[in-house]
Amino acid sequence: MTEDRISSTHPQIPPTTEEARLLRLRLLRSRRVGATTFHRLMTEYGTAEAALEALPGIARSAGVARYSAASHQDAERELKDGRATGARPIFFGEPEYPALLADIPDAPPMLWAQGQVDLLHKPTIAVIGARNASSLGLRMVARLSKELGEAGFTIVSGLARGIDAAAHAAALETGTIAVYAGGLSRPYPAQNLSLAGAIAAQGLCLSEQPPAMEPRARHFPARNRIISGLTRAVVVVEAASKSGSLLTARIALDQGRDVLAVPGHPFDARAAGANILIRDGATLVRGAEDVLEVLTTLPLRAQPQAAPTDIPADIPADPTPRRERNLRETAALHSEILGRLGPSPLSEDQLVRDLSLSPQKLTPALLDLEVSGKITRLSGGLLCKN
Repeated sequence: MTEDRISSTHPQIPPTTEEARLLRLRLLRSRRVGATTFHRLMTEYGTAEAALEALPGIARSAGVARYSAASHQDAERELKDGRATGARPIFFGEPEYPALLADIPDAPPMLWAQGQVDLLHKPTIAVIGARNASSLGLRMVARLSKELGEAGFTIVSGLARGIDAAAHAAALETGTIAVYAGGLSRPYPAQNLSLAGAIAAQGLCLSEQPPAMEPRARHFPARNRIISGLTRAVVVVEAASKSGSLLTARIALDQGRDVLAVPGHPFDARAAGANILIRDGATLVRGAEDVLEVLTTLPLRAQPQAAPTDIPADIPADPTPRRERNLRETAALHSEILGRLGPSPLSEDQLVRDLSLSPQKLTPALLDLEVSGKITRLSGGLLCKN
Protein backbone atom coordinates (compact mmCIF):
# COMPACT_ATOMS: atom_id res chain seq x y z
CA MET A 1 0.00 0.00 0.00
CA THR A 2 1.28 3.48 -0.85
CA GLU A 3 0.39 7.01 0.13
CA ASP A 4 -1.88 8.94 -2.18
CA ARG A 5 -0.01 11.66 -4.04
CA ILE A 6 -1.07 15.11 -2.86
CA SER A 7 -0.32 18.55 -4.16
CA SER A 8 2.70 20.20 -2.59
CA THR A 9 0.63 23.36 -2.16
CA HIS A 10 -1.46 21.67 0.52
CA PRO A 11 -0.47 21.21 4.18
CA GLN A 12 0.64 17.77 5.32
CA ILE A 13 -2.24 15.39 5.85
CA PRO A 14 -1.95 12.87 8.69
CA PRO A 15 -0.97 9.28 7.87
CA THR A 16 -4.03 7.04 7.83
CA THR A 17 -2.44 3.60 7.53
CA GLU A 18 0.37 1.69 9.20
CA GLU A 19 2.25 1.69 5.91
CA ALA A 20 2.01 5.47 5.68
CA ARG A 21 3.42 5.75 9.21
CA LEU A 22 6.30 3.45 8.28
CA LEU A 23 7.09 5.55 5.23
CA ARG A 24 7.17 8.76 7.24
CA LEU A 25 9.32 7.18 9.89
CA ARG A 26 11.72 5.89 7.23
CA LEU A 27 12.00 9.39 5.78
CA LEU A 28 12.57 10.94 9.21
CA ARG A 29 15.27 8.43 10.20
CA SER A 30 17.11 8.63 6.89
CA ARG A 31 20.63 10.01 7.01
CA ARG A 32 20.85 13.82 6.99
CA VAL A 33 17.08 14.26 7.25
CA GLY A 34 16.12 16.31 10.29
CA ALA A 35 12.84 17.97 11.19
CA THR A 36 13.27 20.98 8.89
CA THR A 37 14.40 18.87 5.93
CA PHE A 38 11.54 16.43 6.54
CA HIS A 39 8.94 19.19 6.28
CA ARG A 40 10.61 20.68 3.21
CA LEU A 41 10.62 17.29 1.48
CA MET A 42 6.99 16.63 2.38
CA THR A 43 6.02 20.05 1.04
CA GLU A 44 7.98 19.57 -2.18
CA TYR A 45 7.08 15.95 -2.94
CA GLY A 46 3.68 15.63 -1.29
CA THR A 47 4.19 12.19 0.26
CA ALA A 48 6.88 10.38 2.21
CA GLU A 49 6.97 7.69 -0.49
CA ALA A 50 7.79 10.22 -3.21
CA ALA A 51 10.36 11.94 -0.99
CA LEU A 52 12.08 8.62 -0.26
CA GLU A 53 12.30 7.89 -3.98
CA ALA A 54 13.86 11.30 -4.57
CA LEU A 55 16.39 11.18 -1.71
CA PRO A 56 19.20 9.26 -3.49
CA GLY A 57 19.14 11.72 -6.39
CA ILE A 58 19.11 14.68 -4.02
CA ALA A 59 22.09 13.20 -2.18
CA ARG A 60 24.02 12.63 -5.43
CA SER A 61 23.48 16.22 -6.50
CA ALA A 62 24.90 17.28 -3.12
CA GLY A 63 27.99 15.14 -3.68
CA VAL A 64 26.99 12.21 -1.45
CA ALA A 65 27.59 8.89 -3.17
CA ARG A 66 25.87 5.58 -2.41
CA TYR A 67 23.10 7.14 -0.35
CA SER A 68 20.35 4.87 0.96
CA ALA A 69 17.32 5.83 3.02
CA ALA A 70 16.40 4.18 6.31
CA SER A 71 15.07 0.69 5.73
CA HIS A 72 11.55 -0.62 6.12
CA GLN A 73 12.85 -3.14 8.67
CA ASP A 74 14.46 -0.42 10.81
CA ALA A 75 11.24 1.58 10.86
CA GLU A 76 9.23 -1.52 11.80
CA ARG A 77 11.70 -2.29 14.57
CA GLU A 78 11.42 1.20 16.03
CA LEU A 79 7.61 1.07 16.04
CA LYS A 80 7.74 -2.34 17.70
CA ASP A 81 10.28 -1.22 20.31
CA GLY A 82 8.34 1.93 21.11
CA ARG A 83 5.05 0.15 21.58
CA ALA A 84 6.77 -2.45 23.75
CA THR A 85 7.55 0.33 26.24
CA GLY A 86 3.88 1.32 26.36
CA ALA A 87 4.45 4.36 24.17
CA ARG A 88 2.60 5.38 21.04
CA PRO A 89 3.78 7.36 18.01
CA ILE A 90 2.07 10.64 17.24
CA PHE A 91 2.76 12.00 13.77
CA PHE A 92 2.61 15.60 12.66
CA GLY A 93 -0.92 16.35 11.46
CA GLU A 94 -2.67 13.71 13.57
CA PRO A 95 -5.42 14.94 15.94
CA GLU A 96 -3.33 14.04 19.01
CA TYR A 97 -0.38 16.17 17.84
CA PRO A 98 -0.19 19.33 20.00
CA ALA A 99 -1.34 22.38 18.06
CA LEU A 100 1.09 24.78 19.74
CA LEU A 101 4.06 22.61 18.81
CA ALA A 102 2.82 22.29 15.22
CA ASP A 103 3.20 26.07 14.89
CA ILE A 104 6.98 26.13 15.22
CA PRO A 105 8.99 25.94 11.97
CA ASP A 106 11.02 22.88 13.01
CA ALA A 107 8.21 20.94 14.66
CA PRO A 108 9.06 17.27 15.31
CA PRO A 109 7.59 15.16 12.48
CA MET A 110 6.86 12.44 15.05
CA LEU A 111 6.71 12.15 18.83
CA TRP A 112 6.82 9.09 21.05
CA ALA A 113 4.27 9.58 23.86
CA GLN A 114 4.06 7.51 27.04
CA GLY A 115 1.26 8.28 29.47
CA GLN A 116 -1.72 10.63 29.44
CA VAL A 117 -1.82 11.97 25.87
CA ASP A 118 -4.78 14.22 26.69
CA LEU A 119 -2.36 16.50 28.57
CA LEU A 120 -1.12 17.70 25.17
CA HIS A 121 -4.42 19.52 24.69
CA LYS A 122 -4.64 21.28 28.04
CA PRO A 123 -3.18 24.69 28.88
CA THR A 124 0.57 24.30 29.41
CA ILE A 125 3.44 26.31 30.83
CA ALA A 126 7.13 25.44 30.94
CA VAL A 127 9.06 25.71 34.20
CA ILE A 128 12.81 25.29 33.83
CA GLY A 129 16.03 26.18 35.62
CA ALA A 130 19.39 25.27 37.07
CA ARG A 131 20.55 21.72 37.70
CA ASN A 132 22.57 22.78 40.74
CA ALA A 133 19.60 24.63 42.20
CA SER A 134 19.68 26.32 45.58
CA SER A 135 17.41 25.29 48.43
CA LEU A 136 15.48 28.53 47.99
CA GLY A 137 15.11 27.92 44.26
CA LEU A 138 13.79 24.40 44.85
CA ARG A 139 11.23 25.67 47.34
CA MET A 140 10.17 28.42 44.96
CA VAL A 141 9.70 26.11 41.98
CA ALA A 142 7.78 23.55 44.04
CA ARG A 143 5.31 26.17 45.23
CA LEU A 144 5.05 27.80 41.81
CA SER A 145 4.42 24.50 39.97
CA LYS A 146 1.89 23.31 42.53
CA GLU A 147 -0.12 26.53 42.40
CA LEU A 148 -0.02 26.77 38.60
CA GLY A 149 -1.14 23.14 38.41
CA GLU A 150 -4.03 23.85 40.77
CA ALA A 151 -4.96 26.79 38.53
CA GLY A 152 -5.40 24.36 35.61
CA PHE A 153 -2.01 24.40 33.87
CA THR A 154 0.06 21.40 32.89
CA ILE A 155 3.72 21.88 33.83
CA VAL A 156 6.26 21.08 31.10
CA SER A 157 9.96 20.56 31.81
CA GLY A 158 13.00 18.53 30.79
CA LEU A 159 13.47 15.94 33.59
CA ALA A 160 16.89 17.37 34.46
CA ARG A 161 18.25 17.48 38.00
CA GLY A 162 17.34 20.41 40.22
CA ILE A 163 14.63 22.81 39.09
CA ASP A 164 13.17 20.54 36.35
CA ALA A 165 12.79 17.56 38.68
CA ALA A 166 11.24 19.71 41.44
CA ALA A 167 8.74 21.18 38.96
CA HIS A 168 7.67 17.72 37.75
CA ALA A 169 7.37 16.33 41.28
CA ALA A 170 5.22 19.23 42.47
CA ALA A 171 2.86 18.88 39.50
CA LEU A 172 2.43 15.09 39.44
CA GLU A 173 -1.10 15.25 40.81
CA THR A 174 -2.28 18.09 38.57
CA GLY A 175 -0.46 17.14 35.36
CA THR A 176 3.10 17.31 34.07
CA ILE A 177 4.91 16.56 30.80
CA ALA A 178 8.57 15.49 30.72
CA VAL A 179 10.41 15.99 27.43
CA TYR A 180 13.35 13.60 27.04
CA ALA A 181 16.58 14.40 25.23
CA GLY A 182 17.07 10.70 24.40
CA GLY A 183 14.62 7.87 23.85
CA LEU A 184 11.81 7.01 26.26
CA SER A 185 13.57 3.87 27.44
CA ARG A 186 16.63 5.97 28.35
CA PRO A 187 15.54 8.50 31.01
CA TYR A 188 18.29 10.95 31.87
CA PRO A 189 19.78 11.45 34.38
CA ALA A 190 19.65 8.01 36.02
CA GLN A 191 18.87 9.54 39.41
CA ASN A 192 15.49 10.61 38.04
CA LEU A 193 14.50 7.11 36.94
CA SER A 194 11.89 6.77 39.68
CA LEU A 195 10.46 10.21 38.87
CA ALA A 196 10.32 9.30 35.17
CA GLY A 197 8.29 6.20 36.04
CA ALA A 198 5.88 8.27 38.11
CA ILE A 199 5.44 10.77 35.28
CA ALA A 200 4.79 7.98 32.77
CA ALA A 201 2.10 6.60 35.10
CA GLN A 202 0.45 9.89 36.11
CA GLY A 203 1.55 12.41 33.51
CA LEU A 204 3.17 12.22 30.07
CA CYS A 205 6.68 11.49 28.78
CA LEU A 206 7.61 12.70 25.28
CA SER A 207 10.56 12.20 22.94
CA GLU A 208 11.28 12.69 19.26
CA GLN A 209 14.17 10.21 19.40
CA PRO A 210 13.99 6.43 18.82
CA PRO A 211 13.04 4.68 22.09
CA ALA A 212 16.47 3.15 22.71
CA MET A 213 18.49 6.24 21.78
CA GLU A 214 21.01 7.30 24.41
CA PRO A 215 20.90 11.09 24.92
CA ARG A 216 23.75 12.97 23.25
CA ALA A 217 24.86 16.57 23.64
CA ARG A 218 23.19 17.67 20.39
CA HIS A 219 19.85 16.27 21.53
CA PHE A 220 19.45 18.73 24.42
CA PRO A 221 18.99 21.93 22.37
CA ALA A 222 16.56 20.00 20.17
CA ARG A 223 14.66 18.91 23.27
CA ASN A 224 14.58 22.50 24.52
CA ARG A 225 12.72 23.71 21.43
CA ILE A 226 10.01 21.13 22.18
CA ILE A 227 9.70 22.25 25.80
CA SER A 228 9.08 25.85 24.77
CA GLY A 229 7.13 24.88 21.66
CA LEU A 230 4.58 22.95 23.70
CA THR A 231 3.78 25.93 25.90
CA ARG A 232 2.37 29.42 25.88
CA ALA A 233 5.04 30.78 28.20
CA VAL A 234 8.33 29.76 29.83
CA VAL A 235 9.22 30.49 33.46
CA VAL A 236 12.92 30.43 34.39
CA VAL A 237 13.79 29.74 38.02
CA GLU A 238 17.57 30.10 38.48
CA ALA A 239 19.82 29.88 35.43
CA ALA A 240 23.47 30.70 34.89
CA SER A 241 24.45 33.23 32.24
CA LYS A 242 25.62 30.38 29.98
CA SER A 243 23.07 27.61 30.48
CA GLY A 244 20.59 25.43 28.67
CA SER A 245 17.77 27.20 30.49
CA LEU A 246 18.81 30.56 29.07
CA LEU A 247 19.05 28.96 25.61
CA THR A 248 15.51 27.61 26.03
CA ALA A 249 14.31 31.09 26.95
CA ARG A 250 15.88 32.50 23.77
CA ILE A 251 14.31 29.73 21.69
CA ALA A 252 10.95 30.46 23.33
CA LEU A 253 11.28 34.10 22.33
CA ASP A 254 12.03 33.13 18.73
CA GLN A 255 8.91 30.97 18.78
CA GLY A 256 6.78 33.91 19.96
CA ARG A 257 6.33 32.59 23.50
CA ASP A 258 6.38 34.78 26.58
CA VAL A 259 9.35 34.51 28.91
CA LEU A 260 9.14 35.07 32.65
CA ALA A 261 11.84 34.78 35.29
CA VAL A 262 12.26 34.59 39.05
CA PRO A 263 14.89 37.11 40.19
CA GLY A 264 17.88 36.10 42.30
CA HIS A 265 20.67 37.68 44.26
CA PRO A 266 23.22 39.48 42.05
CA PHE A 267 26.08 37.61 43.76
CA ASP A 268 24.58 34.17 43.00
CA ALA A 269 25.85 32.89 39.63
CA ARG A 270 22.82 30.58 39.45
CA ALA A 271 20.59 33.63 39.14
CA ALA A 272 22.64 35.53 36.54
CA GLY A 273 20.71 34.23 33.53
CA ALA A 274 17.29 34.92 35.06
CA ASN A 275 18.40 38.42 36.05
CA ILE A 276 19.63 39.07 32.48
CA LEU A 277 16.23 38.04 31.14
CA ILE A 278 14.45 40.40 33.52
CA ARG A 279 16.80 43.22 32.58
CA ASP A 280 15.88 42.64 28.93
CA GLY A 281 12.14 42.75 29.55
CA ALA A 282 11.06 39.35 30.85
CA THR A 283 8.24 39.50 33.38
CA LEU A 284 9.50 39.37 36.95
CA VAL A 285 7.87 36.51 38.87
CA ARG A 286 7.29 36.67 42.62
CA GLY A 287 4.69 33.90 42.67
CA ALA A 288 2.01 32.12 40.68
CA GLU A 289 -0.15 35.26 40.63
CA ASP A 290 2.40 37.06 38.46
CA VAL A 291 2.43 34.18 35.98
CA LEU A 292 -1.37 33.95 35.86
CA GLU A 293 -1.61 37.69 35.27
CA VAL A 294 0.51 37.33 32.14
CA LEU A 295 -1.35 34.24 30.95
CA THR A 296 -4.71 36.02 31.11
CA THR A 297 -3.54 38.25 28.25
CA LEU A 298 -2.34 35.43 25.96
CA PRO A 299 -4.61 33.95 23.25
CA LEU A 300 -5.80 30.36 23.48
CA ARG A 301 -5.82 29.76 19.72
CA ALA A 302 -3.40 26.84 19.80
CA GLN A 303 -5.42 24.67 22.17
CA PRO A 304 -8.45 23.90 19.95
CA GLN A 305 -8.96 20.35 21.18
CA ALA A 306 -9.33 21.32 24.82
CA ALA A 307 -12.80 21.24 26.28
CA PRO A 308 -14.02 24.46 27.93
CA THR A 309 -13.66 22.80 31.33
CA ASP A 310 -9.91 22.44 30.69
CA ILE A 311 -9.40 26.22 30.55
CA PRO A 312 -8.75 27.99 33.84
CA ALA A 313 -11.67 30.22 34.77
CA ASP A 314 -9.48 33.30 35.09
CA ILE A 315 -8.53 33.27 31.38
CA PRO A 316 -11.03 35.28 29.33
CA ALA A 317 -12.40 33.78 26.11
CA ASP A 318 -11.59 36.93 24.18
CA PRO A 319 -8.37 38.32 25.65
CA THR A 320 -7.24 41.82 24.78
CA PRO A 321 -4.11 42.03 22.62
CA ARG A 322 -0.96 42.20 24.67
CA ARG A 323 1.50 45.06 24.30
CA GLU A 324 4.61 44.05 22.35
CA ARG A 325 7.32 43.25 24.86
CA ASN A 326 10.83 44.66 25.17
CA LEU A 327 12.23 41.13 25.01
CA ARG A 328 11.09 40.66 21.44
CA GLU A 329 12.74 43.92 20.42
CA THR A 330 15.94 42.70 22.07
CA ALA A 331 15.85 39.43 20.12
CA ALA A 332 15.33 41.35 16.87
CA LEU A 333 18.30 43.57 17.71
CA HIS A 334 20.44 40.49 18.43
CA SER A 335 19.59 39.10 14.99
CA GLU A 336 20.38 42.43 13.31
CA ILE A 337 23.76 42.67 15.04
CA LEU A 338 24.71 39.11 14.11
CA GLY A 339 23.68 39.81 10.54
CA ARG A 340 26.15 42.71 10.40
CA LEU A 341 29.07 40.85 12.00
CA GLY A 342 31.27 38.17 10.50
CA PRO A 343 34.61 36.46 11.16
CA SER A 344 36.46 39.65 10.17
CA PRO A 345 36.65 42.16 13.05
CA LEU A 346 34.44 45.25 12.93
CA SER A 347 34.74 48.22 15.23
CA GLU A 348 31.96 48.87 17.68
CA ASP A 349 31.82 52.50 16.52
CA GLN A 350 31.24 51.33 12.96
CA LEU A 351 28.49 49.00 14.12
CA VAL A 352 26.82 51.92 15.90
CA ARG A 353 26.88 53.89 12.65
CA ASP A 354 25.73 50.95 10.52
CA LEU A 355 22.73 50.28 12.73
CA SER A 356 21.98 53.95 13.48
CA LEU A 357 21.71 53.15 17.17
CA SER A 358 22.89 54.90 20.30
CA PRO A 359 25.71 53.22 22.25
CA GLN A 360 23.37 53.06 25.24
CA LYS A 361 21.01 50.78 23.33
CA LEU A 362 23.68 48.74 21.57
CA THR A 363 25.98 48.00 24.53
CA PRO A 364 23.57 45.77 26.56
CA ALA A 365 22.78 43.74 23.42
CA LEU A 366 26.48 43.25 22.71
CA LEU A 367 26.98 42.07 26.27
CA ASP A 368 24.24 39.47 25.85
CA LEU A 369 25.79 38.15 22.66
CA GLU A 370 29.23 38.06 24.22
CA VAL A 371 27.99 36.14 27.27
CA SER A 372 26.13 33.67 25.08
CA GLY A 373 29.31 33.02 23.08
CA LYS A 374 27.93 34.36 19.79
CA ILE A 375 30.43 37.20 19.46
CA THR A 376 33.96 37.90 20.69
CA ARG A 377 35.40 41.24 21.76
CA LEU A 378 38.93 41.95 20.57
CA SER A 379 41.34 44.64 21.64
CA GLY A 380 40.86 48.08 20.14
CA GLY A 381 37.07 47.98 20.38
CA LEU A 382 36.72 45.35 17.65
CA LEU A 383 33.99 42.70 17.45
CA CYS A 384 33.68 39.49 15.47
CA LYS A 385 31.04 36.79 15.11
CA ASN A 386 31.93 33.31 16.39
